[in-house]
Formats: sequence, C-alpha cells, structure tokens
Amino acid sequence: MFTAQIVAAAQSWIGTPYRHQASLKGVGCDCLGLVRGVWRELYGTEPELPPAYQPDWAERSGEDRLRDAARRHFGVELPVAEMRPGDLLLFRWRPDLPTKHAGILCADGRFIHAYEQAAVISSALVPSWRRRIAGVFRFPEKD
Repeated sequence: MFTAQIVAAAQSWIGTPYRHQASLKGVGCDCLGLVRGVWRELYGTEPELPPAYQPDWAERSGEDRLRDAARRHFGVELPVAEMRPGDLLLFRWRPDLPTKHAGILCADGRFIHAYEQAAVISSALVPSWRRRIAGVFRFPEKD
C-alpha cells in the first residue's frame, strides 16, 4: 500500500540533524527538507525547488508559500477529520500567520517532522500541535 511507503520513507529520516533549508537524509534537513526528501524517494524528482525562506514561524510576509506549494503539488486540501497516516500536515503558530511547519502523519496519533535545534523525530499529535494544523494534504498516487 502506498501509505505504508510514505510512512516508511518518513521514518527512515528519523535522527537526521536539523539544518535550515537542507534536504539530505542522515546529514541535515528542516521540515520542508524532510518532505522534499520523502517526495524524491517516492517520485524520483522534485516538482520545483523552493525559494529561500526564513526559519522563523512568525514571518509576516503575507504570503503562504508553503500552503500554496502544497496545493500545487498535492492537490485538494482535506478536512482535519479526514487525515490518515501518510498525509502531509501543515502547521501555523497563530491563525493570522502563514504556515511555517510541516510533518507527515504516521500511525498511533504521531507525526514525523524536523524539530528545530534537534533532529527529525516522531512526536505525538497532542492538542497543542493539533490546534495548529493549517492544512492536510494527501500525497498523489504514483503513476
């Protein structure tokens, strides 16, 4: 099943050190770099390279570049109630800010993400994370 491939690919990044704007398993990545790396493992190439971006969640650019890119490449945004393992989760710190964090949902109410000043880890999707979910996207089926 494709969902199992997505989760396994994300889990293989656990322990990769946090490095802003990087995307190399075992060497370094940030949350977007994790998603980019999983995408490459699943599809072979990335659909686009991201422009430079700030590490600060509180960036007030007015643009939601992360969410816009997810819509371009993942398709329709899903309701939080329909999320399932293997889905991309986007987070925002506050409702008035753009999305600035990403993770991949795995089983047992956990998600995998690159945690700043640490590494790629599996975290419980506790209420403080759940209320910050700004978007749920399903990886497109492979051809």
